[in-house]
Amino acid sequence: MMLVVALGTLLGAVPFGPVRFGAAGALFVGLAVGALDPRLGEGLGLVQTLGLALFVYTVGLAAGGTFFRDLRGQLPLMAGSIVVLVVVAGVAVLAARWAGIPAAMAGGAYAGALTSTPALAAATTAAGSQEPAVGYSLAYPMGVLVSIVVVAVVTARPWQARRDPDPTAGIGLIDVSAEVEHPGPLSAIPGVAQGEVRLSYLERDGATRVVDADEDLQAGDRVVVVGSREAVERAVEHLGRRVHRHLAHDRSVVHFRRFVVSNRKVAGRTVHDLDIPGRFGGVVTRVRRGDRDLLAGDDLVLQLGDRVRVVFPRGRLTELSEIFGDSERGVSEIDPLSAMTGIAVGLLLGLITVPLPGGAAFALGSAAGPLVVGMVLGRLDRTGPIVWTLPNAANLTIRQLGLLLFLGATGLSSGQAFAAQAFTPLGLRVVLVGILLVGLAAVAFVVMARLLGQSTPRTAGALAGFVGQPAILAYVGGRVSDERVEAGYASLFALGIIVKILLVQFVTTL
Repeated sequence: MMLVVALGTLLGAVPFGPVRFGAAGALFVGLAVGALDPRLGEGLGLVQTLGLALFVYTVGLAAGGTFFRDLRGQLPLMAGSIVVLVVVAGVAVLAARWAGIPAAMAGGAYAGALTSTPALAAATTAAGSQEPAVGYSLAYPMGVLVSIVVVAVVTARPWQARRDPDPTAGIGLIDVSAEVEHPGPLSAIPGVAQGEVRLSYLERDGATRVVDADEDLQAGDRVVVVGSREAVERAVEHLGRRVHRHLAHDRSVVHFRRFVVSNRKVAGRTVHDLDIPGRFGGVVTRVRRGDRDLLAGDDLVLQLGDRVRVVFPRGRLTELSEIFGDSERGVSEIDPLSAMTGIAVGLLLGLITVPLPGGAAFALGSAAGPLVVGMVLGRLDRTGPIVWTLPNAANLTIRQLGLLLFLGATGLSSGQAFAAQAFTPLGLRVVLVGILLVGLAAVAFVVMARLLGQSTPRTAGALAGFVGQPAILAYVGGRVSDERVEAGYASLFALGIIVKILLVQFVTTL
């Protein structure tokens, strides 16, 4: 396993034109190594389950808040994905009959092309044999490969989104100083009430202090405005004019600093809950979360590992450090109680089986169960003293480890079946059908998402969830830094698994 992951990482770093396979390299190396000896792929079911559960749970935690906030806007995309899956299932049945592929193997090819292990389990139950596993192992690599190529094309040619809201993570926030020529209340400034800009410093009659939330600005005042470039320009135009002497450069009276949120009593609280203006005479202007800058609106929920920028009067540094914790070591550790409880509940949810007509059954499994629980807990942030979310760095580390274990184990366990059929006439027909299915599904999905006005980042992430492949999400994450990627993935991953489980049984038996 460790050699497969290590060599797979090397393969994933090799460029093939504009494409790098990234974490998916572990899958391809695993297939090659697993083909050498059947013993190498034995007994890896627990490793696959654990790796997949770790990956999808951490994705759910990170995407939960964004998913539920944007759920209404994503409903058309979710409905369209169901239509595409139904069409692809119909094509799978027709293509299998035309190519002379047994129905059971066609069901496995459908599950493999859309990389759904739970769907494979449903197909195996419906067929009453292991024949679907052969089709799955042949089509699975094609599903990963073709999807990554499509994602590479999509992310290389971004388009304008008509109906997709801009991300709250404003990449490239700026702060400028402006002189007030049009006096009035702070709330009258464009973007203040909407949470698009924040004001921090105020210079009046030669004295500098932190601006009050209910401030009435006077002519001649100078203030610092923070936000995206467009929002800041609108606010400055309303106020008067921009000045070149930046107030933030003078720290003799008012100071600013980033504090690391390591205090678990602060995590899961909003900026408003902390009452920094009332308690310390300061103001929170922005939050750095991973590689993203977020404007610190009053309703922004803080998470462990956030770096919070506070403007405050000198002399309050120690008090603020105690409030936030400000410990790098504190955010490098996870809370085993919350993390393991969440994963355990997700796995238990995945075990619940619902009988279906015809003797079949439906279960979320170890993929969708932890994802759904992670999304719910990510939306809650905390329950009483328990903080469910993980520090961003810890989340990404666990996510990567889980993904590599899952892909490496999947490759090793499928290597023998892949090698046995890959170069036979029947195997080649299955591979071609797999390419047809995933190519049709990916292209139709992208076209549908674009027609619905979805952004490039959300479309790429949603395609990864639609296909159901963690390696594709990891590939997108390496090319695009946008919260809509994970939100799109989370919105379609669980839905896709459910729909595929239902449809694959028809493909297998028709």
